[in-house]
Amino acid sequence: MASENGRRSALLVDWGGVLTTNLFASFGEFCTEAGLAPDALVEAFRANRAFRDTLISFEEGKIEEPVFEQRFGSLLGIDHVGLIDRLFARVGPDMAMLAAVRNARAAGIRTGLISNSWGTRRYDRAMLEELFDGVVISGEEGMRKPAPEMYVLGAERAGVEPTACVYVDDLPFNLPPAAELGMATVHHIDTTQTIAELERLLGVSLD
Repeated sequence: MASENGRRSALLVDWGGVLTTNLFASFGEFCTEAGLAPDALVEAFRANRAFRDTLISFEEGKIEEPVFEQRFGSLLGIDHVGLIDRLFARVGPDMAMLAAVRNARAAGIRTGLISNSWGTRRYDRAMLEELFDGVVISGEEGMRKPAPEMYVLGAERAGVEPTACVYVDDLPFNLPPAAELGMATVHHIDTTQTIAELERLLGVSLD
């Protein structure tokens, strides 16, 4: 549980868009280069059931990368070869957020990753081992956020109760299930603001 002073003792985070630069900015630039509207991919996720079903199956590890790329390329009407790498071409590490997680763990905070994956082979496993006490990757678990079981498993693998945790995600609809389990939640929009909020909730310096 949270300590008597209200501070939490564990930090669970998403990967893409939290420990990396903005995914949707990269998606927008990809669409522009492919001759699509900048928001074509985001709108497809929102409005096209075939897109969503394909993405959900991929994130849950039910289809392999080549199948996903072929289906997604067909739905977008573009070449599918190397599609995932092209979509993520402009995504890089957020060095300040990575340092914050590293510093939290060094200060005795338990840490965990809860990530909806676009394939599982691109994670730097050595970095995951350095940063986290526990790791939950959707494609390896057969489920995805916002399923409550993802957050329960994240806390379990970090070695804590859900009520001890702060959870950080860039997508607001992934936060309510964590909050319902008793986690403090942070909607990641700006790195400086997120780190300041984590320092308040965890009671440690992260710089």
